[in-house]
Amino acid sequence: MLIISYDFTDNKPRARFSKFLKKFGRKIQYSVFEIKNSSRVLQNILKEVELVYKKEFSGSDSILIFDICKGCKWKIRRYGYAKNEEKDVIVFK
Repeated sequence: MLIISYDFTDNKPRARFSKFLKKFGRKIQYSVFEIKNSSRVLQNILKEVELVYKKEFSGSDSILIFDICKGCKWKIRRYGYAKNEEKDVIVFK
């Protein structure tokens, strides 16, 4: 699992980066995404950051990528709505 947090002073790259990350995972906070990890997904994200976003950074822009290992994934504590996110949902028709 990847946790990606970002902060851009300019709205345009912030919106583009958010839209880009939606292809891979889900937004869990305003500027934080949770992404199911694979080495291919991580490489795609890193390449996009290096080729597109890094050159647009101002002095206060940032992207943080946390690669959470499988063992550490079970150490995450979820409360409120986030607690239900890990449960399987069964739909009857």
